[in-house]
Amino acid sequence: MAVSVKKTRRDRRRAGATARGTDGLRRALAERVDGEIRFDPGSRAAYSHDASNYRRPPIGVVVPRTVEAGAETVRVCAEHDVPVLSRGGGTSLAGQCVNEAVVIDWSKYCHRLLSVDPDARRAVVEPGACLDDLNDELSAHGLMVGPKPSTHDTCTIGGMIGNNSCGASAQAYGKTADSVARLEVLTYDGLRMWVGETSDEDYEAVQAAGGRRAEIYRALRALRDDGMELVRTRYPDIPRRVSGYNLDALLPEKHFDVARALVGSEGTLVTVLRAEIRLVPVPAHEALVVLGYDDIAAAGDAVPRVLPSRPLALEGMDDTLLDLAEQDHLAGPDVLAEMPEGAGWLMVRLGGGTRDEVDERARALIRDMRSGPNPPRCGFLHDPAEEERLWRVREAGLGATAYPPGHPDTHEGWEDAAVPPDRLGDYLRDFRALIREFRYDPVALYGHFGQGCVHTRIPFDLADQSGAARYREFAGRAARLVASYGGSLSGEHGDGQSRGELLPVMFGAEVVRLFERLKAIFDPGDRMNPGKIVHPYRLDENLDRLAYHPAEPDTHFSFPGDRHRFTHAAARCVGIGRCRASSGGVMCPSYRVTGEEEHSTRGRARVLMEMMRGMPGGAPPGDGLPDPSAPGPAGAAVITAGWRSEHVRDALDLCLACKGCRSDCPVNVDMATYKAEFLAHHYRHRIRPPAHYTMGWLPVWARIAALAPGAANTALHLPVLAGIGKRAGGIDPRRDLPRFARRRFTDRFKDRPPRRGGGRRVVLWPDTFTDAFHPHIGEAAVRVLEAAGYRVEVPPVPLCCGLTWISTGQFGVAARVLRRTVRALAPRLREGVPVVGLEPSCTAVFRADAPELMEGDPLEDDVRRLRDQTRTLAELLDEHQRETGGASPLASHDVVAGLDTPRVRAIAQPHCHQHAIMGFGADRRVLSRAGVEVAVLDAGCCGLAGNFGFEAGHYETSTAIAEQGVWTAVRDAAPGTAVLADGFSCRTQIEAGTAARPRHLAELLAGLLPEDGR
Repeated sequence: MAVSVKKTRRDRRRAGATARGTDGLRRALAERVDGEIRFDPGSRAAYSHDASNYRRPPIGVVVPRTVEAGAETVRVCAEHDVPVLSRGGGTSLAGQCVNEAVVIDWSKYCHRLLSVDPDARRAVVEPGACLDDLNDELSAHGLMVGPKPSTHDTCTIGGMIGNNSCGASAQAYGKTADSVARLEVLTYDGLRMWVGETSDEDYEAVQAAGGRRAEIYRALRALRDDGMELVRTRYPDIPRRVSGYNLDALLPEKHFDVARALVGSEGTLVTVLRAEIRLVPVPAHEALVVLGYDDIAAAGDAVPRVLPSRPLALEGMDDTLLDLAEQDHLAGPDVLAEMPEGAGWLMVRLGGGTRDEVDERARALIRDMRSGPNPPRCGFLHDPAEEERLWRVREAGLGATAYPPGHPDTHEGWEDAAVPPDRLGDYLRDFRALIREFRYDPVALYGHFGQGCVHTRIPFDLADQSGAARYREFAGRAARLVASYGGSLSGEHGDGQSRGELLPVMFGAEVVRLFERLKAIFDPGDRMNPGKIVHPYRLDENLDRLAYHPAEPDTHFSFPGDRHRFTHAAARCVGIGRCRASSGGVMCPSYRVTGEEEHSTRGRARVLMEMMRGMPGGAPPGDGLPDPSAPGPAGAAVITAGWRSEHVRDALDLCLACKGCRSDCPVNVDMATYKAEFLAHHYRHRIRPPAHYTMGWLPVWARIAALAPGAANTALHLPVLAGIGKRAGGIDPRRDLPRFARRRFTDRFKDRPPRRGGGRRVVLWPDTFTDAFHPHIGEAAVRVLEAAGYRVEVPPVPLCCGLTWISTGQFGVAARVLRRTVRALAPRLREGVPVVGLEPSCTAVFRADAPELMEGDPLEDDVRRLRDQTRTLAELLDEHQRETGGASPLASHDVVAGLDTPRVRAIAQPHCHQHAIMGFGADRRVLSRAGVEVAVLDAGCCGLAGNFGFEAGHYETSTAIAEQGVWTAVRDAAPGTAVLADGFSCRTQIEAGTAARPRHLAELLAGLLPEDGR
């Protein structure tokens, strides 16, 4: 995943940064470890959180380049008696992945698939291998890893082993422990060995060899023999017992499996270096049956009747989750139409060798369920696309439930209990009663119902001591409820800090003492992820929100989705980590190139939250809350320079401001807006980078260049002058600057002969990029709109949306520019005239940025009108075609465009801002009606992203992003395929790296018009 890019100021600063009292450790790591050694505040801030309620800034972070380097890291830490914490995807929900320790991040470099034996169905992998990426490699053999957590696009094999992860597919394939054949592990005191099942002969060989390994195995056998009866009687006999250590794996009937015993130990016993994994065949065909019930408990009652059908997965969800998914636009009308009537549903995924086989299995299940008691309403999906849409709603549970509109924020903390599946319905009733007793309702209930595992997020008040005490009381009551059902406190998320303290409730004190013995065997000094499972921190210690009470700053954006509070926006990330996925969607392009946590949306969000935590003027001492400025369990602030912090600036430097996270992030973190806000404060009354004056003021320079475009182009492209200008303007010398058009679109439009006739009025917005660089696109749009019956108007004076000033945090200028624009458009806006934008980034300003920036302005009402009346070209044509029932942009003239010519084939690269704000659905529909077969690329951001790719220091990242995605896709397109790209940045980047000549939608549609319509 990681691509080498030029070192940034942050990288150079890291080399010399130290944490207080750790100089000797840092120096030893730097001298002996082949990896990136980071003790700087930015890195410590990025790794101070996982997806849990807890915060523990690490001592430092090591990113080893090889497994050997990771092992050497442990040796160095042992010599300095420093705790160690291995980390993969960092998505742990119980606090396993945060600690005051040296964090070893395996995910950036140690992710190789080392070997595959297709016949034996085995693979050897490194701990940092991402599950989805690994399965992509294994798919060539028709194999995959069985367990598939909902974070499959970001979780790592090492993290799955540490957590004993499951996911929906555990219904068919079991937990991660069931997939692990052998592990190569390293103890804190330096023993390195492969472990797995141990026969009596193997045991005797270990004892004959002597040494530390023999000592460990003797102690493990003694532990097993002493605790055999307790393990057999106290361990719940359920499919989802994840809590506690896997002492049952040491029983004789389990073949004294040391590897399996270590799975789920959360990094508290050993460091996993490599893993040999059992693989399973990829199902040939799948079908999805959805069963609707009157409530979620009734759905739970039905689980035992579904299990004989041997499903690949059996999931449950309630109407609260579906409603939240609908409000969050995760469940559209097509998904809702597929759901049978009800308020609680079971989603049954079935597999088979042939389509007929799996369809018959689905029909048989429906017949059986309808013929029994409490027959459900049934839905049957066998279209893979339909299945995937519906399945994503269930997988999006955590994100959809985090910030329910009109209700308090929700948290993990009791989100993962599992009970016997045949008692699930009754447990759900009792659990809901407990929720109501504590007045935490309504909450969404969902999970892996086929194995009795229930997920939820609860609105605990973790921001003050009384709320934390009530959370503690609830967790104790909930633990006793689960134990009364013979269940497990954790069904897949692990114990960590959330549940470690409660293990005696589930297992009893005697079994917990066995856990302590196991810990002492492998880690007698308690240096491996201390405070988790054994001798745990209290569940109400180290609570992140309890120590987060910064003063609310004055901001330029209004942050309406965060209750108008930047402090809430900065803490919005819940750690799911989808921004770390290597493919699919837009988020996060810089992470995909660097593989760097601090370059992910999550990493940047954590750094911003730490910046706010360290802001002066927070909660006053003496109010019962931890003081974030002082050392303590809730933490001294890591970043204390506030808006002036260079560490925050450097973390945001490689953010492309693509807005992909605004739509792709499950909780809609909007890093582009956060970055712009930060830049405004950071550079207030200070000299800005040169690019802020060149690219940031582009509309002004374009207007000046229009006076003599030929001279401007000559000056900007003569080698000597261009080189001097680029260096002075902060532009990378390898970038070719776009050429100004000889005549602007607005000037050409003024000189057009008057058009006769009526038609609906529409304002065509002359953005700077169309007007100054690509006026032919504006002319094409006029032809298309007029052919569709519109009367096109173009503002007679130069106007701007303020995009370039917004993206560089120059809000004073941006606001003045927007006010001028809104005043000029106000008469038309008040008459209801729509505004059509051709450049997606400028259109997105009107639709999103402007209303959030201008809230409270005297022109606020007109800004809202502009938001509501702005359309993309495709959106306007789509609305018009739906109203008229036409098949093309020319339907109102009874002319069908494109259908009397050979079908056009195109690939489309949607602009990131369009992806995030407007979407591409209207474009698909308009192109289809025009007879264009379009394949929409899922290649991510183009990498240019406005000023980003032009700026000095960004070229390597920008081109690496393009090489990973759009450049490769365009080069691989079949000959004669049109390349569609509405964004000026997208077209510029495609032209820079391919031989293609990309076109705007307006150009493509205009080319389909009959000659008399052009």
